[in-house]
Amino acid sequence: MNEAPIPSPVPPWRSPPETLVLASDEVHVWRAALEQPPPRVQSFRRNLAADERARAERFYFERDREHFIVARGVLRAILGGYLNRAPECLSFCYSSHGKPALAGEFEGDAIRFSVSHSGGVALYAVTRGREVGIDLERIRSDLAVKEIAERFFSPREVATLRELPTEAQREAFFRCWTRKEAYIKARGEGLSLPLDQFDVSLAPGEPAAVLGTQHDSSEASRWSLQELTPAPGFVAALAVAGHGWSLTCWQWLDPNR
Repeated sequence: MNEAPIPSPVPPWRSPPETLVLASDEVHVWRAALEQPPPRVQSFRRNLAADERARAERFYFERDREHFIVARGVLRAILGGYLNRAPECLSFCYSSHGKPALAGEFEGDAIRFSVSHSGGVALYAVTRGREVGIDLERIRSDLAVKEIAERFFSPREVATLRELPTEAQREAFFRCWTRKEAYIKARGEGLSLPLDQFDVSLAPGEPAAVLGTQHDSSEASRWSLQELTPAPGFVAALAVAGHGWSLTCWQWLDPNR
């Protein structure tokens, strides 16, 4: 009988080197705090493109607006580090489902990225030549997780959730949700791929994995899933095309502070 796969260990969050090097068999994940002093928020805002500033202004609450500005500003700073370009010089394009990518002269560099933020924490996944998706969620106690799961999750996932002890179900729900969202973001299809059309693992201690999809029996084997530990009270997942890659986790440090 085959042994059950062992969950991949999550690397520690380390300070980044001065020079960033990203090989095709590497995945870098960055963690950043979105709570920044007003002068720094304004500095980030100056680096944004007009469409990004317009998106920021659509947020009703000031805190959400500032978090968006910082999240985009840090993204520009991180990508600029890999490309050796000033953050304000980068430009982005978007797929029909809204997935962002580097545009113009940077498009051919093959850098792919994904961003997620929740509760004042942001995660950024960066690869070279591989599709990638990341999702981060703060574990909330005010959600009716069983009802949401029965509405959106696959029958297999709902059955697994029901079998877990009550005290383990809430975290398992968010574990499932982030893995599904990371996979959808990596594929770049948005909600055109219904959440109940594929299965992911969610039980405690079970390795993160796409277990199967209804639309293509071989699809699951083309993707890797990795659980992340961003901070206490948060759950996160990383989806990457292919296998045989290594993960490094960096803590973003603002050089201007």
